[in-house]
Amino acid sequence: MQNIENPVYFDLEDFKFREICNSGAEQFVQYLRENGLLYSPITFVFLDEIQLLDRPSSFLKLLHDHYPSIKLTVSGSSTFSIKDKFKDSLVGRTVNFELYPLSFDEFLIFKEASIDLNQNIQIPQTIQRLKELFAEYVKFGGYPKIVLTPEKERKEVYLRQIVDTYLKADIRDLANIRQIDKFNKLIRLLAQQSGSMLNLAELSVTTGIAKSTLEDYLFILENTYVLKRISPFAKNLRKELFKRPKVFFIDTGLMNILSYNTIPETIMGNAFETSIFSEFIKKFPTFHVHYWRTKDKKEIDFVLDTGRALKAIEVKLNSAQLNPRPLLTFQKKYRAEINAVCLEIPREFHQVRCVYPWEIYQENGFTRV
Repeated sequence: MQNIENPVYFDLEDFKFREICNSGAEQFVQYLRENGLLYSPITFVFLDEIQLLDRPSSFLKLLHDHYPSIKLTVSGSSTFSIKDKFKDSLVGRTVNFELYPLSFDEFLIFKEASIDLNQNIQIPQTIQRLKELFAEYVKFGGYPKIVLTPEKERKEVYLRQIVDTYLKADIRDLANIRQIDKFNKLIRLLAQQSGSMLNLAELSVTTGIAKSTLEDYLFILENTYVLKRISPFAKNLRKELFKRPKVFFIDTGLMNILSYNTIPETIMGNAFETSIFSEFIKKFPTFHVHYWRTKDKKEIDFVLDTGRALKAIEVKLNSAQLNPRPLLTFQKKYRAEINAVCLEIPREFHQVRCVYPWEIYQENGFTRV
């Protein structure tokens, strides 16, 4: 029997494998049989870049319905392309997973750091080590190849390759983007503005891209897991829909290399805030993430709506920079739990709990519901 840890692997960027699959389910199974790749009682097959097939949903549907001994895991790097290609319904035949760059707990595994984030960490040396590791995580992000590369210069080279091949080539070609220079300028500006409110009118003037086209580009960038928009928190849904969203990059390494064309030696505040946002969407995918801002400019970085409770979180590199008043105002108005996430905590506040970024993984952390 085949080991589940060693499935048959097809990289559909390889024309040979793509041609086999495009020939149909029967021809695909015949190829497996002729090459000794059909196992009893189950054959596990991994198909990478499924969106490159001509009719992927039809292919998968036939395999699922007529060859139950073949168990498929399929992946694709673009939901934009997948939604365009998958015309036939696969309801009841699939379980879907969203794969983001590594979260911090996954980052520690790749770094072979034997630190259990579920524990209440009190040892000063361990806390200092975690600070150093989280600083590296904020600077370089969570793409596995970047994490596994030890040298800073090579990390930067690989990040630039991601920008050139994935952002500036694959996405551009996929979406048939013709305003290439303007699109490249847009993604650089969005990286520099990660964590800021999105002003389409200003972006339109700066880039020379029409507002309607900007909306299309933002949709593409969201559906290719480059960035994400979050709406302001408001009890009145109509009010919420008419306020400007904030935009965040999902990976801070990508954000940094686009913003500075290098990785800064020190952590920037917007990069730290972006890293915390990225942790939230990876660790708590069912939570609704918002920000809060009032007309008199009281602002809170994040409001997590768990469905049962509200949790307001302010993010500061150093707790000494924290102004607790907006958090206390929000707590009084909405009966929310309030916390601050900081990398350095020289000062504690009586009414606001300050936690390190890795404490969101602990059972007694502020994200407990």
